[in-house]
Amino acid sequence: MIRFLQKPGPIKKIVLGGILLVVCVMMVITLIPGGGFLNDLFGGSLTTQGVLAKVGNQEIGVPEVAQQARLIAKQQFKGNVPEGIMPFLMQRAAQGVIAQKMLVYEADRMGLGVSNDELINTLKQGQMGQVLFPGGNFIGEQNYESFIESQFNLSIAQFEQEVKADIAQRKLLSLISAPVSISEKDVADELKKQNTKVKFEYAVLTLDDIKKQITPTDAELKAFYEQYKQQYANSIPAKIKAQYLVIETAKLADKVPVTQAELQQYYNQHQDTYRIPETVTVRHILIKTPTPGPDGKIDQAGVEAARKKAEDIEKQLKAGANFAELARKNSDDPGSAQQGGLLPPLTKGRTVPEFEQAAFNTPVGQTTAIVRTSYGFHIIHVEAKQQARLKPLDEVKPEIETVLKGQKASAEAQNLANAVQALARSEGMSKAAAQKGLTVTTAGPVAQGDLLPAVGNVPEFANALFSAKKNDPPATAALPQGYAIYQVSEVIPAQTPTFEQIKAKVEEQFKEQRAQTQLAQKTQQLADRAHAEHDLAKAAKEAGATVKTSELVDRNAQVPEVGAMSGSASVAFGMKAGEISGPIRGSNSGVVIKILELQEPSPEQVKQNWDSVKDTLLQQKRTEVEGLYVENLRDRLEKEGKVKINKKEMERLSQTAEGS
Repeated sequence: MIRFLQKPGPIKKIVLGGILLVVCVMMVITLIPGGGFLNDLFGGSLTTQGVLAKVGNQEIGVPEVAQQARLIAKQQFKGNVPEGIMPFLMQRAAQGVIAQKMLVYEADRMGLGVSNDELINTLKQGQMGQVLFPGGNFIGEQNYESFIESQFNLSIAQFEQEVKADIAQRKLLSLISAPVSISEKDVADELKKQNTKVKFEYAVLTLDDIKKQITPTDAELKAFYEQYKQQYANSIPAKIKAQYLVIETAKLADKVPVTQAELQQYYNQHQDTYRIPETVTVRHILIKTPTPGPDGKIDQAGVEAARKKAEDIEKQLKAGANFAELARKNSDDPGSAQQGGLLPPLTKGRTVPEFEQAAFNTPVGQTTAIVRTSYGFHIIHVEAKQQARLKPLDEVKPEIETVLKGQKASAEAQNLANAVQALARSEGMSKAAAQKGLTVTTAGPVAQGDLLPAVGNVPEFANALFSAKKNDPPATAALPQGYAIYQVSEVIPAQTPTFEQIKAKVEEQFKEQRAQTQLAQKTQQLADRAHAEHDLAKAAKEAGATVKTSELVDRNAQVPEVGAMSGSASVAFGMKAGEISGPIRGSNSGVVIKILELQEPSPEQVKQNWDSVKDTLLQQKRTEVEGLYVENLRDRLEKEGKVKINKKEMERLSQTAEGS
């Protein structure tokens, strides 16, 4: 079971999604208005190196925050964190840990501690319960420890402490938000707002049309250039001219000999690589059983219904029905159902024990009886088996030869690069190239980020070139394809363009800025005139605006040149038929609308989603109340000196993020 969970797949995602730990930290951050209370929470005196904060008597160190940051990264990025993101995750984790400690501190003060029984009951619930207590039975200390270590990189004590902290703060927040309620009027108003539809006439002024009317003089453009000259400073990037010799490892590999003795030695040292494990290829039909509810209980009626369905399918198979067709029609495993229940070849340790035992112990061509696992009822048909074996040397010889040639060529390329660099420093690039049969490539002037002849876009090599000074001795840089020995012959510093060099860009920016200002002014004038005349069409004609008519739309609609009706145009849903709006900013346009038709939801539509809307509003209101509570708690604990922040350590986190 543990091994199965260590393999990537939908089940692992479900299990990780059920863990409270990381979710709790992120929830706490969300509750705090602005999500960044550390910016103004430098109260108290704390200077211990490596300690970010102190809540009550608990110190929060950098390792603890780093651990939480890694958990966030694992959950949000599956461990593949984009470059430069980790410092920001560190800040986010720091906020979450401090907020969590504050809530746990207050929960303890109020006597809301968490017992071991409460911890066990929590771990028995939901998807976590299926992993740790399959069939109601604990998986054992060793498996428990292995699972927590592999998934969270925590010890059992650390994990249970975090889960207890989560339970404590949920207790506290539930106590705070329990009195919150939503009135029937609130629900009715929200449903009315969500389901109301409008049809409207709208006058449009576009940014592009206004731009066409703007014809700046050279004097205006020059004044604009001088006003914003600072933003053009050094906008012509630095460039360099360079020469380099490229040594390609692949070309050397073609000439490298590999002996039979070397092949045999490598094979002997890496035999485990060429062992093929025992595999079995099966088709299966899965009839899922209900998962435990929030209370940890399983719907036994649902289990019996699943069993009956599996038994019915088993009867059909015994009567001669086609297994693949029954799998397509009945299997609850979406990954294999469309392939007639066919699974990729399985090795031992890849699936749950009950399934594995049945698959490996059933002869080829036969079908098992019904097999019960934690996922439901399976019927398994064995298609083929492959016995474990060691591939002979002759079978893997081409593969080993490629590896050995690559290794030898890499070493030879490095030795050649060292020799060429030494020769280039004493004899010059051209003579070194001639003596070693290489070609001198000349590049430049090129800016950083430009494609380099014979190399392409290699950021590490570009960084090396742009870090070098004019006529520095030849140096060596690693390339994906080998090595480059390079020398920079000229450095052209970044420059600020003259007005003439950048006139076209200045003109475009001038027009954009002027058009934005005029669009806002003209849209306001259009709205004012339409209200004064009580006539949108007449005002639009005077302003040179285009008049269009929308369909009957709801808040989820997109209207051409108006944009999303959930944005600034949402004012339409609070207007009456015949009413004219104020100026509305659309997508690259200014709009004024007049309501033609207003369609409110029927009583049946209102009743249809009543419960779900009520639950949503209730949760939103509870979140707001909890957020205010956390904010007030923070203020109080700060004044009492119960929360102290190490300003220097926090600033170090911020500086790391800004510099990344």
